[in-house]
Amino acid sequence: MSDTSPTGPELLAGRVVVVTGAGRGLGRSHALELARLGARVIVNDVGEQAHAVADEIGERGGEATARIGSVASWEDSLALVELAVSRYGGLDALVNNAGIVRDRMLVNMSEEEWDAVVEVDLKGHFCPTRHAAAYWRDRAKAGLPVAARIVNTSSGAGLLGSVGQSNYAAAKAGVAALTIVAASELARYGITVNAIAPAARTPMTEAVFVEAMRRPESGFDVMSPDNVSPLVAWLVAEESGDVSGRVFEVAGGMVGVADGWQHGPSVDGGRRWDAAALGPVVRSLLAEAPPAAAVYGS
Repeated sequence: MSDTSPTGPELLAGRVVVVTGAGRGLGRSHALELARLGARVIVNDVGEQAHAVADEIGERGGEATARIGSVASWEDSLALVELAVSRYGGLDALVNNAGIVRDRMLVNMSEEEWDAVVEVDLKGHFCPTRHAAAYWRDRAKAGLPVAARIVNTSSGAGLLGSVGQSNYAAAKAGVAALTIVAASELARYGITVNAIAPAARTPMTEAVFVEAMRRPESGFDVMSPDNVSPLVAWLVAEESGDVSGRVFEVAGGMVGVADGWQHGPSVDGGRRWDAAALGPVVRSLLAEAPPAAAVYGS
């Protein structure tokens, strides 16, 4: 059987996509790639970079509109959906990408550093998702066709933990959990929800992923954010409609499926346990279970 999947600009032709945090880094790469493949893009960021990216898309022959605002704001997030509908006649996909870091060891972290990261990285996924999902739910209930896509951005820190990033890791773990819950709740309306856990050199990570990560023998920049965007584009496309509730790791030329928490070995004593008896039981269970993955930086 021949592959009849759309390619090139046909893949996302006519799709309307909101990309948050699209002024630079991964979000900019996503916006440019989605537009190259035919999508009309709402470019969101908290700063003027959003206009620069929208202009760049226009110069390349694509369609884009900038919208400055905070994804952690209920009103600003609603405005993104309303702008897509008023400017382009609808909304087909949401790419939640906006995020910040405030790295510090746990015992030195301030309340403000914790709150800032959780607000942007976790609430900043919830607010746009909530408004976009309500728009698609109403369309589905009205009998209109819906082939909607949400792509969230988790992190290896959220999946495995990262020393010095307890706030960021907790928020990104929350994004992974939000993804699987939203996928289950929203499937009835024709909405898929997936997440990526990317590794790339961005303004947030440039101190970690330095130019030394290039492969000079091939010219392949392993940590370029451009390497992540093709997976985002495929997840945004109509043809990905049978994939939902999954988290994908992506870095360089690698794409993988991340496995979340699973039920492991267990013992049922048939009655309330005595605390003193649980030591051997717990150690026996741990001996049967796979070893825990190492936390980044440990």
